[in-house]
Amino acid sequence: MESMEDRTYMVPKHAGYNVLPNTPLFSRLLRFASRKEQRIAIDDVRSNHQRTHLELLSDALALRETILNTVDITTIEALERRDEVYVAIVAAGGYEYTVAMLATLALGAAAVPITPALPVEEAAYFIEKSQAALVLVSSFDLEKCCKLEKRITSMSNELFKGVPIGPCTFTPTLQPTEIMISSDRPLEESAPSVVIFTSGTTGPPKGAVMRRSFVFDCALSVADHYRLREDDVMLHVLPVHHATGVGINFFPFLISGSRIEFRSGGFDEVWMWERWKQGAVNGKRRLTFFSGVPTIYMRMRRHYQRTLSKMPSEELAKYIAGARQFRACLCGTSALPQPLNEFWTTLLQKKIVQRYGATEFGAVFKVHLDDKKTPDGSVGELVNGIDIKLSNGEEGEVLVKSPHMFSKYLFDPEATASAHDADGYFRTGDVARREGKYYWIIGRASLDIIKSGGYKISALDIERELLALPYVAEAMVVGVADEEFGQRVAALISLQEEDLTDDFLETHGNHEHVLTIEEMRRDLRERLAGYKLPTLLRIVDGELPKTATGKVQKKILGPRFFPIDYVACPEVQTWFQARQLAKL
Repeated sequence: MESMEDRTYMVPKHAGYNVLPNTPLFSRLLRFASRKEQRIAIDDVRSNHQRTHLELLSDALALRETILNTVDITTIEALERRDEVYVAIVAAGGYEYTVAMLATLALGAAAVPITPALPVEEAAYFIEKSQAALVLVSSFDLEKCCKLEKRITSMSNELFKGVPIGPCTFTPTLQPTEIMISSDRPLEESAPSVVIFTSGTTGPPKGAVMRRSFVFDCALSVADHYRLREDDVMLHVLPVHHATGVGINFFPFLISGSRIEFRSGGFDEVWMWERWKQGAVNGKRRLTFFSGVPTIYMRMRRHYQRTLSKMPSEELAKYIAGARQFRACLCGTSALPQPLNEFWTTLLQKKIVQRYGATEFGAVFKVHLDDKKTPDGSVGELVNGIDIKLSNGEEGEVLVKSPHMFSKYLFDPEATASAHDADGYFRTGDVARREGKYYWIIGRASLDIIKSGGYKISALDIERELLALPYVAEAMVVGVADEEFGQRVAALISLQEEDLTDDFLETHGNHEHVLTIEEMRRDLRERLAGYKLPTLLRIVDGELPKTATGKVQKKILGPRFFPIDYVACPEVQTWFQARQLAKL
């Protein structure tokens, strides 16, 4: 209990329109806003807004005032008591998202970012699960704002309101001397700041509540690791309701005084290459950091191979220079397949920087910038200050204790408790191995370890070898229940486009028919032991289905593409040992 002798119990609250809460985040942002030479903090390509730190804080204060004038007295009293209050944000990455995020934090509440891509019913689930007091909605999603307000007020909270963010942008800009930091007690660093919902592949999505330290101390550790500077520019194209988009690409660059250039909406590899080239030929438009997921890097490689590589050498050189302008290109969400990694290493003349982490505990294994010693396929070394155990010594489930861990799953104490072992380590469900000081991720304990014929097989090992085949664009390997073997090794793949399959045609002839499982197994035989070779194969047109963050959800796609009665499914090719014996 705080001593009643504390001066803040003896004097009136230091609060008001232009008073920001006493937190490291706002103290830092106000210092940037107070500099004589103002820098652009947010460059929103979609809305063509470029705003400085001072303009950003001015707009955040205006939106906070609008929120205070909108919510009911019960919510205001809860904020004054510093109780937990949640505010939903429906906005893609951009300036309005940034204003809404800072206004919510300045309110002393926690933000619940929700992707605008969700239909109303799904968005309503997140709002109701978090018991959000209201929803802040971008100018691009006003129709959804009305529908959400109607849906929530009729079903669960008659006081619920939707508030457009747009009218509180481009408000009169305050002078730096007009903005103050409260002299009240600092807001509690363990209090909620952001709620990030899990993907929901093993049940309904759970809301991971990130502590207030997530938006500064955790962000500072990321900024220090990547050596971020005020003259850095992050090209941000990832969703801002997931851990990477918020915790890696947003807050670390915001607190470093860097510029964040948002390009939200559907990913467009043609636009992306043009923007990269622009950064190389126009020094004022230079980019220094880019963060993607394997799907993004795959699509950009495909455009390079199909279109850019066929351009005259002088024009092609501009695109290559665009790729080489970055201090670093990052990859998160899932590991970058080795063939893709090799392509980009050659083109960039440096490796794409990878890491391993999760929403609940942040990044715990990292590769340093300009690292040339980390072995291929490794996610790097253990970050200092993190307590890690592998359940079976040098290999096993990754068990984590981190200073940046989430505080709880929102309104779900049972799930929070069951996520930890008896010693308090978070059970990640991921299996890794350690060699010296380096770590490799083998896969999800429940999905990526296949038990077949007495062998324990890593699905990721097989996926890596499949992706090394020149005619395979994407691959997913899962275990499928089988009476004889326990599980069969099943491969779901997509093939490279026609003009990228010269190697395949040279090896297999001018095929009218689809790749057969026998051909694929033959091509893998020198790469994999016999018991690891897939005995089920299915080929899909186009890309494998993915989440908004580029994840292939095996829990969903496995049963969908390899049903229990897969023998009756003509799209699934089956290899039987009898076939091989008949050929002997």
